[in-house]
Amino acid sequence: MKILLASPRGFCAGVNMAIETLETAIRLHGTPIYVFHEIVHNKHVVDRFTREGAVFVDAVEEVPEGGVLLFSAHGVAPEVRRVSAERRLRAIDATCPLVTKVHLEAIKYAKAGYRIMLIGHEGHDEVIGTMGQAPEAFTLVETTEEVDALPFGPDDRLAYLTQTTLSVDDASRIINRLKARFPQIVGPPKDDICYATQNRQEAVRLLSEGADHVLVLGSQNSSNSQRLAELARERGITAHLIDGANEIDPAWFVGTETVVITAGASAPESVVQDCVTWLQNRFSATVEERTIREEDVYFPLPKELRAAAAAVQLPMA
Repeated sequence: MKILLASPRGFCAGVNMAIETLETAIRLHGTPIYVFHEIVHNKHVVDRFTREGAVFVDAVEEVPEGGVLLFSAHGVAPEVRRVSAERRLRAIDATCPLVTKVHLEAIKYAKAGYRIMLIGHEGHDEVIGTMGQAPEAFTLVETTEEVDALPFGPDDRLAYLTQTTLSVDDASRIINRLKARFPQIVGPPKDDICYATQNRQEAVRLLSEGADHVLVLGSQNSSNSQRLAELARERGITAHLIDGANEIDPAWFVGTETVVITAGASAPESVVQDCVTWLQNRFSATVEERTIREEDVYFPLPKELRAAAAAVQLPMA
């Protein structure tokens, strides 16, 4: 068996920033520290921080007045910030800057009187946060069929935005349908789907040629991880999305010669290496790392946390 280890894989700059933010906040403020929703959508990361004293909540009201509350990488609606301030919480914002970019675009279009088509998945934390920027302006669109059912006409001012972790192909199909039906629709000058999502999808697309199996490390609630597995399946290749080596079924690999291993943008490298070792031990697999794109993006810690850490001379993680 040959393992093709996709690169880039795993943590993106936004996830690295969010995790470092929570690590630094714990060192600076101690525990408990409260986090609005999961810091990132990965079981291993969430379990680790739970052991270290982080408390993940789904409502601001769950946080004691005056407590420290960290907003996750997926971003939050203005109403969450308002309630946090009302409860005198010490808020730390770990929203990925690429999500913030979409929020600013939403505010701009809403103020200009546009009806905004948000291409995304209902119920996802990022979608909830983005639509919360201007709830009255948004219509969520998940499929091309939903585009065909939209009640707008040629005189309506329309714009579109996308969730940052979508399948590039799926988003393109929906955008093209929107443009065909509504020629007047406008969109952001730069693609909203984040660089890391696109790079990981490109790696799967290229490396899966001739592969028998694609193994994606990531949690089931991770949108970008789900898209990687779906992309492989769309190409007729067997793919499994798993959290770790303990979920591998040896029967998957009967007759398998080539396996592509990748990881969603919130999956730790340690779980990738565990799976590589598992396959090496059971199938005498060889490993070949294939780099499709180099990534050197870095996002600094939130300004308020950098200032507080510097004030007490706390070293950065």
